[in-house]
Amino acid sequence: MDSVEKQATYGDKPREECGVFGIFGHPRAAALTYYGLVALQHRGQEAAGITSTDGSRMYSHKGLGLLTDVFRAGELEGLHGHAAIGHVRYSTAGSNTIQNAQPIALATHARNFAIAHNGNLVNARFLRIQLEEQGSLFQTTSDTEVIAHLIAKEGAGDLADLVARAVQKIEGGFALVILSDDELIAVRDPFGLRPMVLGRLGDAHVVASESCAFETVGATLVRDVEPGELLHITHHGVRSVRFAPRRARRMCTFEHVYFARPDSDVDGWNVHSVRKQLGRILAERHPAPGDIVIGVPDSSVSAAAGYAEQSGLPLETGLIKNKYIARTFIQPSQELRDLGVRLKLNAVRSVVEGKRVVLIDDSIVRGTTSRRIVRLLRGAGALEVHVRISSPPYVSPCHYGIDTAKEDELIAARHSIEEIRRAIEADSLEFLTVDELMQAFGFPPGSPVPFCNACFTRRYPTSLIDQTLNEGMEPIRIGG
Repeated sequence: MDSVEKQATYGDKPREECGVFGIFGHPRAAALTYYGLVALQHRGQEAAGITSTDGSRMYSHKGLGLLTDVFRAGELEGLHGHAAIGHVRYSTAGSNTIQNAQPIALATHARNFAIAHNGNLVNARFLRIQLEEQGSLFQTTSDTEVIAHLIAKEGAGDLADLVARAVQKIEGGFALVILSDDELIAVRDPFGLRPMVLGRLGDAHVVASESCAFETVGATLVRDVEPGELLHITHHGVRSVRFAPRRARRMCTFEHVYFARPDSDVDGWNVHSVRKQLGRILAERHPAPGDIVIGVPDSSVSAAAGYAEQSGLPLETGLIKNKYIARTFIQPSQELRDLGVRLKLNAVRSVVEGKRVVLIDDSIVRGTTSRRIVRLLRGAGALEVHVRISSPPYVSPCHYGIDTAKEDELIAARHSIEEIRRAIEADSLEFLTVDELMQAFGFPPGSPVPFCNACFTRRYPTSLIDQTLNEGMEPIRIGG
């Protein structure tokens, strides 16, 4: 799927990376993994898969589409065992083919294992070239298979030790779940760019990309997996291994701004509470002359509630999201792409007609969807539309597992705020600053923060090895 098709299908937003889930020590491991993945479906809608084990054999099923597309004919009943891992995918690295669906299984002379990955490596191409020169044969274009081959190259021995050595060679954002016959391993990258949590369900141990998955399966959140930590889960319990030196934490801010579900807790902050605070700061620092406040569903509803509380303006449901539009709806012409936003969103004329609307959204990427929503509200009779964005201008693509437009397609990378305002046809437009964004987490201006804000600042926490390799340059470090 090319960039035009992705924009038509998914809208003008960065796409969720992927979601992973793992459970060890439960007789219904595969079924619980399925339900955990249902809670994580927002993180990937292009492919899904589950691998389970009964201690002597591994079972797997995966395919393209939503979970309900992939598991529709009793496939779960064939996934036996007490442990399982699962994955929902959006293709940030590698095309959307059945070969790239995860988990990816590898059979070696030492053992069989399966791996699923949320994130993106910045040195995957560099490593793949090395591995191919050493004789490795790749079946997919996903960077997850690079990690699998690195583990296999470590040879025989304790799997946790092999994984710990292998992941020291990769760089970027990654949250991994790895399953063998009698153990489950969870790994989080040294910067904590991608989220991962540990939970408990009776005697079983559970890991997932977000804590909302625990609520769905009835598990209790124990803690976040620490950056640079490997969890080795067996019948003897959970063993923690630090595979990388402690670094300054750089968790992805956009998890809180847009990606994560509002009912999740990510690295100690509740997502809904953070978004409400972002809205309050917007109202305090960037007020608008409005009569009502409307949030773009669903990710901006919490911020809109915070804006309304702080400003004293009434919060209204002025946009209705049609949740039953087919995920694969492709608009082949500009006319039908314009119609697409009307199929996904409807303005409530009785709410917005004759009103000055303050429209709250979490981000503007290309600006095309924002313009269509502004036009939608005006068409329903809004007198004015004042747009407020609960994040800073999005000026640089992510290299750690979020599928974003190229920099020359990002409207804020090429235009001033006033130029963006004119492009989206709003009466006014303002964004949060990076300092104001960090204030929502309790960090005053100028203080060190444990976040990656590279999409707003162009300051990346790692070197971008593959990017410089693609440009024929020596890899250089461009961020601190």
